[in-house]
Amino acid sequence: MSLKGLVRRHWPPLRLRVILFGVLLLVAALPGVAAISLRVYENTLVRQTEAELQAQGAALAAAASAQWPGTTPDRRPFNRRALNYYVPERTTIDLSRSPVLPERPPPRRTRRPADPAALTVAWRMDPVIERTTRTTLASILLLDRNGVIVRGRGFGRELSMLPEVRDALAGEARTVFRRNGDYKPTYSFEWLSRASALRLHHARPIVADGEVVGVLLLSRSPRALFRGLYEDRGKILIGVGVIFGLLVLMAGLVSRGVTRPIEALSAASRQVAAGGGGIPETPATAAVEIQALYEDFRAMAERIERRSGYLRDFAAAVSHEFKTPLAGIRGAVELLQDHLETMSPDERRRFLSNIEADAERLSQLVGRLLDLARADMATPEAGVAVAVEPAVRRAADGQAGTGFRIEANLPGTLPAVAVPEATIETVLTVLLQNARQAGASLARVTAEAGATELVLAVTDDGPGVPAADRERLFEPFFTSRRAEGGTGLGLSIARSLLTASHGRLTLADSSRGARFEAALPLA
Repeated sequence: MSLKGLVRRHWPPLRLRVILFGVLLLVAALPGVAAISLRVYENTLVRQTEAELQAQGAALAAAASAQWPGTTPDRRPFNRRALNYYVPERTTIDLSRSPVLPERPPPRRTRRPADPAALTVAWRMDPVIERTTRTTLASILLLDRNGVIVRGRGFGRELSMLPEVRDALAGEARTVFRRNGDYKPTYSFEWLSRASALRLHHARPIVADGEVVGVLLLSRSPRALFRGLYEDRGKILIGVGVIFGLLVLMAGLVSRGVTRPIEALSAASRQVAAGGGGIPETPATAAVEIQALYEDFRAMAERIERRSGYLRDFAAAVSHEFKTPLAGIRGAVELLQDHLETMSPDERRRFLSNIEADAERLSQLVGRLLDLARADMATPEAGVAVAVEPAVRRAADGQAGTGFRIEANLPGTLPAVAVPEATIETVLTVLLQNARQAGASLARVTAEAGATELVLAVTDDGPGVPAADRERLFEPFFTSRRAEGGTGLGLSIARSLLTASHGRLTLADSSRGARFEAALPLA
């Protein structure tokens, strides 16, 4: 658990496309990686064979040089501290770049006699060469200074026409690839190996008294690929295990980054749809898109919860608001039904007036509820660019009257706003009506443009809003003038209309009079 917590804290944010691309890239690269690994491994086997031939040739050449007749053994002490003393001989063969020469031709006849000194060394070295051949399975030929074979198959003939022999007679060891004429496929899958039908030929000079006196020609087929695979099966199994481990790791990455978070979110969706459950925490190992989906789902669930609470409260408030006038209508109707004959004309008119007033209140409530529903369901209009001055003038002209004066103090030039003109007029009408009904005699409308929005402020000289009512001022059906017929829906409608256009309506000040501010986004 502690390791999981550590990984979760340091997990980098990965996008879904990165995870899927990584998985697909790994799967697509596996055949190529396997093929490259196979080629590299086979090339390693070939170079290992060359290194063995170099080591055998160096040892046999040193032994032949020490036994060469007529030469003085080098008794000088070796300076093992010299920088170039321990310098390994590098391999030169590469399967992909080295040229492949034709099969080695048979040695040709020659009239040159073999060098007697080379014959003596061949006779002395024969037991050593024989044991070396039996152990390493390498073909070893000993040639004199003219390229004439003095030990091995083709005795008395010469191979001086071979390029590797010429280089060795010139004092430079050389290894070449040649076709193997005796090769016959044994296994059905040997065609996968490039080195199966090839043979390595290594020519090394024998140097005595600073002079090339002979050549050792060694040849051997590279270690077979499939035999090498069998011999190195442990390492190969480890490599296969690493590949499967990577596949498991990528599967875990997909599971952690995509599958499990989606399953958890799906289960949470079903629980929320059933009316219970909670929103799971956003997984730290999930893909960036999945994390964004979690945040969007959380915001959606919270909004649904708020909407559900709003609907419950709204239904309760509507029921309460409708209950009073309906009760009044029902009571008046019952009295009329029971005592219509005994009532005086004035009493009948009074009960009928009460019924009419309650019915009018119900009609007003229904109209306001429809306005609120339209405001809540409104959506922002695209491409709207409206000047605020005409809407302000119409709202001021419509609400000004005896005992209530409206001053519109607007700058000469105001930017256009992304709010419909009808919305601006409706919001200002609601604010001015509230100011007049609250007992104000003067209301001022001002405007101030900012970087991203234009603020319309409506300030009145009325009694202001009591501190206890400020928090509930924008709640549906909240009103302090219920006796005068107020429905408590005007400010709710105004705020919903502005919210639909990405604006906002707030009560900025209510200590001396009331000041409402409507922020309108600029077009």
